[in-house]
Amino acid sequence: MMRLSSLFLLGPAVACGLLAGCQSRNSPPELITRNTPPDSTEAAPTDTAVVAAPRDGITAAGIGEYIKVLASDDFQGRKPFTAGETKTTEYLASEFKKLGLKPAPNGTYFQPVPLVEITGAPDSTMRISGGKGQPLSLQYKTDFMAFTEQEKPQVTVTNSPLVFAGYGVVAPEYNWDDYAGLDVKGKTVVVLVNDPGNAGNDTTMFKGKAMTYYGRWMYKYEEAARHGATGLLIIHETKPAAYPWSVVQTSYSGAKLRPQTPDRGASKCKLEGWITLDAARRLFTAAGMRYDDLYAAANQRGFKARPLGLNVSISIKNKIRRTASKNVLAVLPGATRPQEYIIYTAHWDHLGIGPAVKGDSIYNGALDNASGVAALLTIAKAYTLLPKSPDRSIVFLAVTGEEQGLLGSAYYAAHPIFPLNKTVANLNMDMLRPFGPMRDVTVIGYGQSELDEYARTAAQEQQRYIQPDESPEQGHFYRSDHFSFAKVGVPALYASGSFDSRAKGKEFIQEQNAAFTAQHYHQPSDEYNPAWDLRGMEQDARLLFTIGLRLAGETTFPQWKAGSEFKAAREKSMGTR
Repeated sequence: MMRLSSLFLLGPAVACGLLAGCQSRNSPPELITRNTPPDSTEAAPTDTAVVAAPRDGITAAGIGEYIKVLASDDFQGRKPFTAGETKTTEYLASEFKKLGLKPAPNGTYFQPVPLVEITGAPDSTMRISGGKGQPLSLQYKTDFMAFTEQEKPQVTVTNSPLVFAGYGVVAPEYNWDDYAGLDVKGKTVVVLVNDPGNAGNDTTMFKGKAMTYYGRWMYKYEEAARHGATGLLIIHETKPAAYPWSVVQTSYSGAKLRPQTPDRGASKCKLEGWITLDAARRLFTAAGMRYDDLYAAANQRGFKARPLGLNVSISIKNKIRRTASKNVLAVLPGATRPQEYIIYTAHWDHLGIGPAVKGDSIYNGALDNASGVAALLTIAKAYTLLPKSPDRSIVFLAVTGEEQGLLGSAYYAAHPIFPLNKTVANLNMDMLRPFGPMRDVTVIGYGQSELDEYARTAAQEQQRYIQPDESPEQGHFYRSDHFSFAKVGVPALYASGSFDSRAKGKEFIQEQNAAFTAQHYHQPSDEYNPAWDLRGMEQDARLLFTIGLRLAGETTFPQWKAGSEFKAAREKSMGTR
C-alpha cells in the first residue's frame, strides 16, 4: 500500500512530478500510475487544508443555485410524463443553449425515449390460501407492494402456487442455480433480496458481501419471466436491500415507467412485487415452515427450491399511456478529434408528486439528483470558459427514468447518438454529498477499469485519497446510469467524496448518510437546504472536469482491466475481439 502523506508535504507541484499519473495530456493511459497496484488504495493524507480552487467557474454557490431551481416546487418533483418533465427538460435545454453548446445531430437538445406508463391499482389485500391454517390476507402498502409490466387493463392471478426459490439467481459462473429442476410455469416465486454472498457465511460465494447484478430487483424479475413464472415476490429486508420499506412504498406506488416493447409486456410476469420481512415470516408460518430455516438453507450451495403448499390471488387494474420522455444532451465539439467523445451523465428525473408526508406531497429530489444535474451544468460551464476547445468532443447528457430502472441511459446505450466505439468514457454524477470538503474519492466499482488511475491522479491534485466503496453490499454500481454504459462496454466512472469529511471525519459522514437514507431518501424531505456546505460538491465537480479534460487531450482510450465482466463487450465494440 502506497502512502501519500509524504508526497503532500512536498506540495502539489513537487508531488505531481513524483507520481507517474501526473504526465502530459498526451501520455497513454497504460503509463498512468504503475507505482500503485491496481487493487490497492492509498492511506488518507494527513493534511487538513483545502487546496485552492482554480478560476474555472466551478463554485459551490453556482452549484447551489442550480439545485435550488431544479429542486423547487415549481418543478413538481421532475417526474417523467408530467408538467414537471416539460419544465425540467426545457430548462436544461435553455441552459445548454445559453452556454453556447451545440444540440445533438438531429438539431435539438432532446433524444426521445419511448416509454409506457402503467398506473396500477392492486387489490387492497393479497389473498393467501391453502396450508393447514386460516387463509392469510396481506395488506397493500403495509405488507406488500404489487405491480405489473403487462400492458392490459387488468391482470388477475388466481390461486397461483407459491414456491420459495432462494435468491432467484441463475449464475453459471458461480455454479449457482436456484431454478435447477424447477418448473415455475403458472407459479409465483418468492425470493430473498440481494444475492447469496450477502449473508457473509462464505466470502468465496459470488463476490462476498459486494452485491453483484444478480442481487438487483430488475434481474430477479427478468429471471423469473425467463422461466415462465406467473409472478415474483421479493422479501424486503432493510439492510440487504440498502433502503427501508418506505422507499419501496413510494417507489412502487402510482405510475411506473417501462420501456416500450413489441409484445407490450406479454413476456413479463403478471405479478411483480415486494413483501415485508414480517409478512414473509407469517407466510412461511402458514406453510408450516420457519423463515430463519429457509434463509439459512438458501445461503448454502446446492439449495433446492421448495413449494410452500400455498396459493396467491390478486388483481391489478391498470391505466396505460404510451408516449416518449426525453433525454437532454448538448455537445462541445472537439478541436482536432471531434469524432471521439467523453460523455458526462446525470439523471434529471425524480418521483414527482406522491403520497403526502407531513403535509408535503412534492418529492423534490434535491440530492437525488438535482445535485448531479447541477454539477453537470457547472462542468459544462467550465468547459465553455476554456481558452480553446479540447481535442475531443464533450457530451453533456441528462437522462430520464433513472428512478424507474435506468431507463433513459439504457435507451441511449441501445440507441447511441454517438458511436460507442468512438466513446472514450462515461463520467457519471448521482447524489453528491452536501457535507463540506471531503478527503476521500470513493470509486463505485473500483478495480474495473483504468479510469481508477485517472481518478487517483485528480484526487492527489486535491490532496485527497482514492478508495473503493465502503458499502459494496448495497450494490451502488448497478444503481446509477454509468452501469448502462458499462454493460455495452464503455469504461464508466462513478466517483465522489462519500465517507470522510475533511473537517469532521468518517463517523460524522456515516451518521449523515444513515440519517439521509432513513429519513429523506425518496421522501418529500429531500429538499434544498440553504445551510448545506456544498464545497464538497465543488470538489467533485472539479475532479470530474479535470478527468474529462485529461481524457479529451489524449489519443488513447482507457481500458477495462483484466477480469472485468465488461471487457469483452468493449473489445467486441472496438473490433479487437
